[in-house]
Amino acid sequence: MTDPRILVLGTGGTIAGRAASSTGKAYAAGEVPLDTMLGEIRALGLEAELLPKAVARIGSQDIGWTEWDALHREITVAQDDTGVDGIIVTHGTDTAEETAYLLDLTLAAGKPVVLVGAMRPADAVGSDGMRNFANAVRVAGDPNAAGRGVMVVMGDTVFAAADVRKAATASVDAFRGFPRGPLARVTPSSLDWFAPPHRTAQPPRFAWPEALPRVAILTAGAGMDSKPVEALLGIGCKGIVIAGMGQGNAPRVVLDALEAAVDAGVPVVRSSRVDEGMVDRNVEVDDDARGFVAARALGPAKARILLMVLIANGVTDPAAIQAAFDQP
Repeated sequence: MTDPRILVLGTGGTIAGRAASSTGKAYAAGEVPLDTMLGEIRALGLEAELLPKAVARIGSQDIGWTEWDALHREITVAQDDTGVDGIIVTHGTDTAEETAYLLDLTLAAGKPVVLVGAMRPADAVGSDGMRNFANAVRVAGDPNAAGRGVMVVMGDTVFAAADVRKAATASVDAFRGFPRGPLARVTPSSLDWFAPPHRTAQPPRFAWPEALPRVAILTAGAGMDSKPVEALLGIGCKGIVIAGMGQGNAPRVVLDALEAAVDAGVPVVRSSRVDEGMVDRNVEVDDDARGFVAARALGPAKARILLMVLIANGVTDPAAIQAAFDQP
């Protein structure tokens, strides 16, 4: 049996970070070149052939359309290449859930696509990058990983892109899955799936756009007024996600301003600033009357990604947008 051939697309992040001190907190993301990192990883003796291609060397707080477009293009080519068995994307953890979800919405559920990062830079004491990458290799090289959509591997755990989120700022087990839990547990020597593939041969949900529209996240707070909503409309936002209190609520004056935005043709999605929980329709807010969309299980970051993709694909009717958010 030949070793799997895995394309590794590097974008930087903490997994390629270099610390000012091995015991300190400060570090610079993306400092270690992909070839250097893979040289160290190959020394582990992993049963895989790694094919490196650098896309960027940045912290994931700076990732955007240029990097997303390049990743989507490279992964699409690799999916059609019979000489590639799986794809790994090294990525910073701050926006891993956004990149993973964007790719998941716009790629067919074919060969394994795995995002992996680290919570500690490569030269820090207790760095988790090498182990996370070794785990990602095991997942990306496993035939049973196909048909599961884009995945994120962190902390010996495999998450689906639609569920994963970063829930802590510094812990090595910072990632969680909601509303569904992990897809699998993984170590460099083992991989245990909790269910069979659930998206085998599914085409992309949405076409890859030529560009993404400006969509903003507005966090609700006690005592705020309508001025932030007016400011977002003033800079040309094509959609607004409100990170609301509780089940996506906000002061009445803010809801009134958001309703006016809907009347002007700007879709509004209600999500929650709470870490976990569903935002259902018509609980405290009359979504039917105001024309709002309930984000359901998606937090603000992923709600923004989905709304951008929908608008870019010409979907702007609130009922059609709600149907997309209702789809698991």
